[in-house]
Amino acid sequence: MYSVDTPQQLRTILRSLRQASGLTQAQLGQRIGVTQKRIARIEAAPEVTAFDQIARMVTAMGYRLVIEEPPRHRVAEPGPETW
Repeated sequence: MYSVDTPQQLRTILRSLRQASGLTQAQLGQRIGVTQKRIARIEAAPEVTAFDQIARMVTAMGYRLVIEEPPRHRVAEPGPETW
């Protein structure tokens, strides 16, 4: 599972997933009906890309997107062991 908090992280992950899938930008573009240039632009600037295109890319590579709530950090209450 990959955690994405910034566009820079998404950029790296999209490119890595494509390469791990053994696909060129042209091959991935063909799978989702866009040009190689469009895939290059998406990988370079996912923050200005429609969610639909990112979701189609991820699915075409054999992955899926999951949105989950991050774990909540609990603040320890003072107790006998902290005195």
